[in-house]
Amino acid sequence: MKVFGIVGYSGSGKTTLIERLLPWFIARGLKVAVIKQSHHDFELDVAGKDSWRHRQAGAYEVLISSPYRWAVMHELRGAPEPSLAEHIARLSPCDLVLVEGFKRAELPKLEVWRSANAKPWLHPEDGRILAVASDAAPAGNLHHFDLDDMETIGRFILDTLNIEGKPSC
Repeated sequence: MKVFGIVGYSGSGKTTLIERLLPWFIARGLKVAVIKQSHHDFELDVAGKDSWRHRQAGAYEVLISSPYRWAVMHELRGAPEPSLAEHIARLSPCDLVLVEGFKRAELPKLEVWRSANAKPWLHPEDGRILAVASDAAPAGNLHHFDLDDMETIGRFILDTLNIEGKPSC
């Protein structure tokens, strides 16, 4: 599996960019997975429902399954957060994994940046950021894409990872 990171500060548009890139990749016959890192506590199941009750009772993992989807919830219960590599190893085989977050991960990345956020650029401190999608051009020779140019951004990611459209798997 090929892995590519989408990084930037909160509110920069990372999720929106991935949401818009997914149909572009899928239209080219690619099977794409997404790993999203959150720095906040989050809930996947509804309070009072069976899976929630099992977690509340102390289950280490809860797998919920239906004819439409399945999910595994794993409680860390004080253990350290798994590494990106450990999360990738849990995924089913696919052509491309887009990683939102994990800013310091050692993988090729695209920085998403908006001037309205008034945050510093990430790329000067991270040589693994190969390009920027933003509403303002960064200083230097870094590849720069308009935030709305899915064709160019998508092609850049595929070219960087040497992925062809319409794979055989």
